[in-house]
Amino acid sequence: MSKTLLKSTGIVSAMTSLSRVTGFVRDMVYAQLFGAGAGTDAFFVAFRIPNFLRRLFAEGAFSQAFVPVFSEYQTQRSREELRELVDQIAGTLGAILLLITAVGVLAAPILILLFAPGFTADAGKYELTVEMLRITFPYLLFISLTAFAGGVLNSCGRFAIPAVTPVLLNLTMIAAALWLAPRMEQPVMGLAWGVFIAGVVQLGFQIPFLRQARLLPCPRWGWASRGVQQVLKLMLPAIFGSSVAQVNLLIDTVLASFLVSGSVSWLYYSDRLVEFPLGIFGVALGTVILPKLSRQHAGAEADGFSQTLDWALRWALLIGVPATVALIILSGPILSALFQYGEFDARDVVMSTRSLMAFALGLVAFMLIKVLAPGFYARQDTRSPVKYGVIAMGANTALVLILIWPLAHAGLALATSLAAFLNAGLLFVNLRRRDIYRPRAGWARFLLQLTAANLAMGLVLWFGVGDLERWLHAGARERLWHLAGLVVAGGGTYLLAVLTVGIRPRHLLLRHE
Repeated sequence: MSKTLLKSTGIVSAMTSLSRVTGFVRDMVYAQLFGAGAGTDAFFVAFRIPNFLRRLFAEGAFSQAFVPVFSEYQTQRSREELRELVDQIAGTLGAILLLITAVGVLAAPILILLFAPGFTADAGKYELTVEMLRITFPYLLFISLTAFAGGVLNSCGRFAIPAVTPVLLNLTMIAAALWLAPRMEQPVMGLAWGVFIAGVVQLGFQIPFLRQARLLPCPRWGWASRGVQQVLKLMLPAIFGSSVAQVNLLIDTVLASFLVSGSVSWLYYSDRLVEFPLGIFGVALGTVILPKLSRQHAGAEADGFSQTLDWALRWALLIGVPATVALIILSGPILSALFQYGEFDARDVVMSTRSLMAFALGLVAFMLIKVLAPGFYARQDTRSPVKYGVIAMGANTALVLILIWPLAHAGLALATSLAAFLNAGLLFVNLRRRDIYRPRAGWARFLLQLTAANLAMGLVLWFGVGDLERWLHAGARERLWHLAGLVVAGGGTYLLAVLTVGIRPRHLLLRHE
């Protein structure tokens, strides 16, 4: 089974890698053309609001609630009942999203007051953000329906198409920045229209594949149906429980709006770099194991359920720990090599480095949450993660108030990371306490081996990086080649160290295979 899971994870990771690479190109274009200032702060807030709601409702709560119910219908119901569920979910979700979108467009001034109250000190910045939000908010409707289509395809074992779809967002946004923005009175407005267009493109891309799977919905209202009510019942608590990290990031944005101009942009760029390994592997693992765990729970396979979690946890640490070490050590060089062009200057690199190091500290926790939360959602338990999320959010708020004064925007990032560790810890402890997860033998040895391998890699990177000032004053080509050399050296050292300490692929397979 783990070979199949690993293959599926590899497919999702490969497609997500393509998405993240094009995302980096997109952000490099942003940095070079627009820098980090009032205009980009306004756009990032206008984009973050529908993107936040998308992650909260669609990719967060909805996916976690829909996939287990869909898997139950796949396992225990007829094909006709499954199609009826898809039709009713599509119609009900679409109608609700259309209403929310209309309200969001009309209430844009109020939303900016809630999400970026600090912008009111600059009337021009506030009005620009409101205008862009009215253009970007419908993205929520399109991308949520795209996430619904992706949930159907993932549940059918077709992981590649949903994973590659975000590439279309990045390509559309690059085109908007290069072609549309220069033709507008306020160039940054071109990015807002790019978001709108990208939503339409991504939704349209899913339709042929749904038809191929014979699950293209004929939307109809189904609020009172059992399947829709089951999804809604699971979804309401999951709205909070599955998106604590996003809420914490939103709190960061709100408070950053009161800091110096550029703070929102610095947080954005550093968060994007952390999202790269998180999306490639952490999200990929969670995406792949949720349908499997759901089917195992529906089939009363308790041992298989536990072993799937164990397998995912080992892989999350095997990838997440070195990614954390590398991001912390290479934070400045990465930002300099990728973004120090045009309007994004050395000061922006230094300031973004501070928040990137703070975010990177929490990368392992972010990955563990992606693996541990499905252990609850697959059992149609969305209430437990809510309780742990409330605790983590409370801790984040307290930490923010403490850390923002000495560390400014970096304090916001550090608070988010520390809260993520608390959230992951609570999820893990309660899976163990309920005897849902039973660790396989060999964890102590595995952790010692992992520590040794990461120490070796960390030393190589540490001695190879040198002083940040050298990076800031080097030419673009020199920065890129130096970074590429460090990545190859670090990755090669880690792989060699992993093999040297005795970790083999067979150790990461499930025992019953």
